[in-house]
Amino acid sequence: MDAVRTIATTLLYEGYILWPYRRSAIKNQQRWTLAGVYPRAHSEAGGGTDAWFMQTECVVVGEDPIVEVTVRFLQVVQRQVARKELDGSFTMVDELKTGNERYLTWDEAVEREFVAPGLHLAMLATPRRMPIAISAGSSEEILKDAAGSVAGKLIRSWDNLMGQVEISATPVEPAAFRLSAKIINTAPGKDEGRDVALRQTFISTHMALRAADGAFVSMTDPPEEWQALAQSCTNIKTWPVLVGAEGERHLMLSSPIILSDYPEIAPESASDLFDGTEIDQLLLLNVLTMTDEEKDEMRATDPRARAILERSESLNADDFMQLHGRISESQMLRPEVDVAFDPFSGRDFEQPVVQSIVVDGVEIKPGSRVRLRPRKGGDIFDLALAGKIAVIDRIDQDYEDRIHLAVTVEDDPGRELAGDHVLGHRFFFATDEVEPFEETGE
Repeated sequence: MDAVRTIATTLLYEGYILWPYRRSAIKNQQRWTLAGVYPRAHSEAGGGTDAWFMQTECVVVGEDPIVEVTVRFLQVVQRQVARKELDGSFTMVDELKTGNERYLTWDEAVEREFVAPGLHLAMLATPRRMPIAISAGSSEEILKDAAGSVAGKLIRSWDNLMGQVEISATPVEPAAFRLSAKIINTAPGKDEGRDVALRQTFISTHMALRAADGAFVSMTDPPEEWQALAQSCTNIKTWPVLVGAEGERHLMLSSPIILSDYPEIAPESASDLFDGTEIDQLLLLNVLTMTDEEKDEMRATDPRARAILERSESLNADDFMQLHGRISESQMLRPEVDVAFDPFSGRDFEQPVVQSIVVDGVEIKPGSRVRLRPRKGGDIFDLALAGKIAVIDRIDQDYEDRIHLAVTVEDDPGRELAGDHVLGHRFFFATDEVEPFEETGE
């Protein structure tokens, strides 16, 4: 499960705290917006926008598969700063300075995990329900001044968290099952607003599934014989993908972020930034350009934010060059130069243009029809456009000699807008992400 855990942990903290990693930043004023499983009363009071359950459904093949389901999530922890008074009592304050250290009142989170092991799918026609119950609690951390005297303390507290994992399986073929796994928030009581509800919410919820004596079917790109069955599965607030080594089918990760099968952490990524889908180099450089006052607030906002700052300040020039990326493909051609229009700047610029190129032994050029086959690891548009027929609009070559095919999708009702430079009607793919269509007869 190491492959699952590495990726799942990255997703678990996606959005935990956002650049510029300070309490005062506007984007950090409303937190815990990703993958929350809220108390039902709060969910229904808000029209269901904040879901009270999350459901994963997928196909497992095998005569008698056994599945382990692991649910991972964060629980909100209130961190309150208290100052010690002369009479020995403590007063709750918004912030406290002791020597060179500064502490702010703010919310943190703690990781939680629930495991349902050894589930024989053939025995799950009747749903199996397992409770999750985390008791309320608190802890204290003493803060001392430069002389070693007690100056205050941090009081961390958390509320009860109540839920239920419900797992069932339905045989759909002689050796295939539709597996359903839900996490449900069962907190009692009425809605008292989002701030109160968050104390009883499963935050950033994910599921990891492991199969023995069986295998999962890709939900993103199922084999033809399993397509109809995969499409009949209903996933709510989450999406399952295969993980592990390419081709393996015994591990699946279900997360609120749409991923392709076999996602990987970029090898250039040096540390956790809670912005896993962003560019590490830019974030780290932005951290280093903060003022001393901003860095001081970042240290005081959250221990994990402080760790980001310390790692950023420890990186050397070689570390940053490693983050600069790599060229994974190139194709040397002799392009002409054309004038292209940049819709973002509103200006024309010179751009290398290639008249034709050979793909799979077939020459394609503007006007050729191709079938789109995006490589794994793309974005939501790649998932939506996979398999569609497109028309080559132009062939571009950038100044690193990489070829980009600009295409319009044949069944796009607004494809004529691409000629007017309207964004969202022309898409770019590499040469290994298309296959000639007319010539193959497909």
